[in-house]
Formats: sequence, C-alpha cells, structure tokens
Amino acid sequence: MSAAQPVIVAIDGPSGVGKSTAARLLAARLGVPYLETGAMYRALGIKALDCGVDPDDGQAVAALVAELSLDLTLTDDGEMIVLLDGRDVRPRIRGTAVSNATSRVSVHAPVRTFMVELQRDWSRRRGAVVEGRDIGTRVFPQTPFKFFFEAAPAVRAARRFEQLRQAGDTASTLAEVERQVVERDARDRNRAESPLRRDDSYLAIDTGIAGPEEVVERMLEHINARRPAPEA
Repeated sequence: MSAAQPVIVAIDGPSGVGKSTAARLLAARLGVPYLETGAMYRALGIKALDCGVDPDDGQAVAALVAELSLDLTLTDDGEMIVLLDGRDVRPRIRGTAVSNATSRVSVHAPVRTFMVELQRDWSRRRGAVVEGRDIGTRVFPQTPFKFFFEAAPAVRAARRFEQLRQAGDTASTLAEVERQVVERDARDRNRAESPLRRDDSYLAIDTGIAGPEEVVERMLEHINARRPAPEA
C-alpha cells in the first residue's frame, strides 16, 4: 500500500460488540469517513418489510435487490447516511423487527454481491473505517488494518437491551434479547455466503473488558505501526 492510497480499516464482529461506536471514534481520529455497512443491510430489511417480502425467500429478495434504490451520502460533519428511495432510514433501523429481517435477508448471495460492490466503490474513493461481518474477509481482504471485536453474548445482549429501552421498547425482555443475539450469531457464522469468521490477519479485541477509548487507542497503535513511513 502506497502512502498516497486512502486508509481503509476493516472492523468485523458479531452484533453488540461496539463496532459502530469504536469505528465512529476511529474515523474521526484518522480523518476519514465512517461506513456502517449494517445500516445498508438494515435498509434492505426495511424494504422487505414494507413490501411484504419474505426475508427467507431468496428469489423474492433477489428481485427486490435488483430494483433497490440505495444511496450513501455524507453530512457536513462526515457522518454517512443511507438513503432508501431517497429517504433517510436512520429513525427506523434499530427496531427489533428490522433487526430480524436484516439478519435473514443478509444470507442471500445477491444481497452480499450488491452491498460489497457498493461498499468497495464508496470506500476506495475516500478511504473509510468500515465495520460489518465480512469486511476483512471479503470486502477488503487486502487491507493491513483488520480488527475483530468479541464479547460474551450476555454482555452484548445487555447492551442491546439498553438500546431498545432508550428507543422506547418496553416489550422486549433481556432473556429474549439474549436468545436473539445467540440465534443471530449462529446465522452469521453458519451462512454459506460470507460467514462471520476471522483468521490470523486480524487483531482480536475483547470489547467486553475494554471501553471505546481504550479500544480505539489499541487500534491506532496497530495502524500506525503498519502505515508506510512518510516520504522525505
């Protein structure tokens, strides 16, 4: 990687490990955009729900993707916004129904192909901190900056439960949320298309025992040790 090339950082891991928080902080420190790939998949989950498409029906989901209007834009302060049919989907992407639909539509190969190409094109032009589940294995396998976040399911469920409470969801229970976390882990790790996994090219970080600032400092140290020295 030459010094002129934009920095692309890959952060992978299961749901609830704090990828978004750390990625946003790291992007600000590096001066590049933050790309939340999960929001892109969640936009498709919303589309499937709105159109009455069964998330498990591969052919129906593929047809939906073929006509999908999905755009990525940056705000003045560098935040990425996903526009579905020209509309900002941020107010809807964290709901339980959307999370469930997203996990199910994401297993289909046409979905991954569409999203990967969009992520590559967007990030290569700007540089980015990109977080998801297959960023270092499929989207940007050649980047030297790969991190895999881990945390116990109980820790992740507690975080997700608190997010839901803050969003006004009083129906979900902690036990139900933890069950959903475990089920989603199984889907993500066992799907045929781009399963969640890591190899020795990643630096693994347990975010269950480290706060966001500590995590970001570890990442910056790792990145700076691998960046090309500036030309004289």
